[in-house]
Amino acid sequence: MIPKLRAYLYLAVFIPLTFGLSACALLSTFFDRSDSGRNYAWFARLWARLALALSGSCVTLHGSENLPPGPVIFMSNHQSNFDILALLVTMPRHIHWIAKKELFDIPVFGLSMRRGGYIPLDRGDGRKAMRSMDDAARMIRNGRSVVMFPEGTRSPDGRLLPFKRGGFILARKAGVPVVPVTINGSGRINPANQTRLTPGRIDVFLHQPIIPPAGASRGDAENLMMEQVRSTIESQLGRF
Repeated sequence: MIPKLRAYLYLAVFIPLTFGLSACALLSTFFDRSDSGRNYAWFARLWARLALALSGSCVTLHGSENLPPGPVIFMSNHQSNFDILALLVTMPRHIHWIAKKELFDIPVFGLSMRRGGYIPLDRGDGRKAMRSMDDAARMIRNGRSVVMFPEGTRSPDGRLLPFKRGGFILARKAGVPVVPVTINGSGRINPANQTRLTPGRIDVFLHQPIIPPAGASRGDAENLMMEQVRSTIESQLGRF
């Protein structure tokens, strides 16, 4: 089947599936005894599994033995919308997502994210942004493992784009390990900025954790982590 036609047929089922499961996920949070978002996460994982099955694609996880105990920040390369599906299905830990604060003001959608345990991040003026970063760091220290894409957007050719600094400021403030993640194959299934779908295999590799350096200045600590995460992710790009 032509990849573009397959993509449109996929979307015809995927979009109503997403709306239906989103409504169920939101309702389920009112039966959750805490703000952990575990009920919401169950529906999110179900959504990802069904979406991958509809596409005819599969995901394989490598390196789960590298995951340390306690909360971590996962930092992954970003090639495709399918990266989110792959991470939801494979992560051996309950994960939370960081989203810009403005999204939490959208009726219903914002409530859904808040009930699901998403962490808001204010990208406005410097003072509010730092306060927001401190709040997010506290939530992570209190046990929430989060996923970030340090490139900030999808790469059109699979090569790493320049990293944004915000994730590394958050990692320094939270003081928890950063686990670099390399995703291969998603860009071939659904290339960035293209309406194309080709069934295939996605490989997710969890690397050894990187500990925020002690004793270094703020800028040096962030630069060092950025270099280490980038070189680690690159070490497995295209390997599978």
